Amino acid sequence: MEDTPKLIGLDYATASLEIIEILLEDTSESAVFEEVAAANLHRPEILRLILENPDTPEVVRAYVEERMSLPTTASLGMVKVEKTRETAEKRGESLTSKIQKLTISARIQLALKGGREIRGILARDTNKEVMLSVLENGKITESEIETIARSRQTLEEALRRIARNREWMRKYAIALALVTNPKTPAGIAVTYVSDLKTKDLVILERNKNLAEAVRIAAKKLLHARKPK
Repeated sequence: MEDTPKLIGLDYATASLEIIEILLEDTSESAVFEEVAAANLHRPEILRLILENPDTPEVVRAYVEERMSLPTTASLGMVKVEKTRETAEKRGESLTSKIQKLTISARIQLALKGGREIRGILARDTNKEVMLSVLENGKITESEIETIARSRQTLEEALRRIARNREWMRKYAIALALVTNPKTPAGIAVTYVSDLKTKDLVILERNKNLAEAVRIAAKKLLHARKPK
């Protein structure tokens, strides 16, 4: 894609405490915990964050404890103390509100590396570069792409980006979602009308929220498919 912007990668060794906290809160993947721990042996605050997280895999917890010279019982005690000290406001703070407080650059980094919940939040971000970065996340699933393609909150440039991805557009559900989204440019939607099933064309032709060109294309195709 020649117009794809150059995106900023996420270096766990230099990422802020806030970004890493959100990533670990969102994931259950052992590999993420392992990578964060290995990259942050020089940052006690990150290692403490790993120990405090109840979802940290035991193998990673043991690895961190060893590097911090903490016996298991001591580290578990520390976790309990730190958790008790947390304010009610912080405990009640949602993942969404935490993300909204981040800079655009930080949200882009999260979009590129975050898990499913993070991607779902940032796919609705009003900043174009943040939303487009979600589409560059290597773990994004086809069902997520379908949801983004269907959403009227999705920015036009994101819809164009989806339409240019041939692999995604081979999936019927994604093509249907894109065509039936009123925000999809008519020139793009019309291109995929011929790929739709007759039953969906019937619905499409009656959908007054869609561009007239899309409805006309559906009507012509329905007429052409009628038995002679």
